[in-house]
Amino acid sequence: MLVHLLADSVTVVGSIRSILEPQFKVHWSLLHDNSADMMRPHAMIVAVELHNVEKIETLRERLASFDRSKKRIFLLPTKTHRSIAQAYALGATGILSFPADKQDLTGELIDRSQPPASSPSQASAFAGAALLKSMFSAATSGQAPDVKGVESTGPQIVDSIAADGLSSWLDAVRNYHRGTYQHCLLVTGLATDFGLSLGMNSSDVDRLYRVAMFHDIGKSRIPLKILDKPSRLDSRERQIIETHPTAGFDILSSNLHISAETLDAVQHHHEYLDGSGYPHGLMGRSIPDIVRMLTIADVFAALIERRPYKETMSRECAYEIVCSMAGKLELSLVKAFKAVALHR
Repeated sequence: MLVHLLADSVTVVGSIRSILEPQFKVHWSLLHDNSADMMRPHAMIVAVELHNVEKIETLRERLASFDRSKKRIFLLPTKTHRSIAQAYALGATGILSFPADKQDLTGELIDRSQPPASSPSQASAFAGAALLKSMFSAATSGQAPDVKGVESTGPQIVDSIAADGLSSWLDAVRNYHRGTYQHCLLVTGLATDFGLSLGMNSSDVDRLYRVAMFHDIGKSRIPLKILDKPSRLDSRERQIIETHPTAGFDILSSNLHISAETLDAVQHHHEYLDGSGYPHGLMGRSIPDIVRMLTIADVFAALIERRPYKETMSRECAYEIVCSMAGKLELSLVKAFKAVALHR
């Protein structure tokens, strides 16, 4: 595979080449050297600082000459919402931290950017992830999220879960996606399958899918050093993370294409029946059924996420924890969720 590395310093070039060679054939150029722009690499790696307006404009011009490369991986020394949004605006298909981890970078080059066409679950998971990236990027830059994209991707996700089963979806998501996108996709799959398992009609399943896809959009306002922190949050960080439901409501509330039901779910998916949730401490009947279902899916998804710093919890153990939250979660719905949690 021919990889072209575009960087803004020779030191960065040497660091990345030491990871990739000899497994990959690497050609490289510096940002202000356009001598290699007629090449047609299979993939590009971009290691350019994205907080400098002049560099961004130069990079935009350089990348226009490489529009046929299928993969465009950006390495960011500091991952902020703004730099991530800028990378996606420049056509990133993947984003990693710099210095780069060899396994992460080679994995991104080899098999992460395109799902195997034979798997509907993987194809729909990639479609969902691309949509989430677009939504988060839009929210970060103050633009409206892609509501039509959510509408058009829904049937693909619902159909793949119905055809392949929830387990196939969960495996596809956890094998190919990380962090907030992984969590949002897990919640979407669990909420969708919850509706399918109860025999809900297609319009009600679609309602569950929609609230799940939008539920964590407010995390686009949370600093990544908190959002992706590999250890327990301290009290100050916990206070910041708990602002995301209100932030999500603020992002979506002016959008005429977002239903009142979706806004309610975005703002209140961390509320518990006993009033111990946030941000408003709602209780009992103040929490609609669809929000109660979303909350169960959200809690369960957080428990079974695959993270690099801890073992993935089994679905059996995760369901036991959900069952232990008596008084906080709707007992009848928790019982109904058992089939989703353990058998589908």
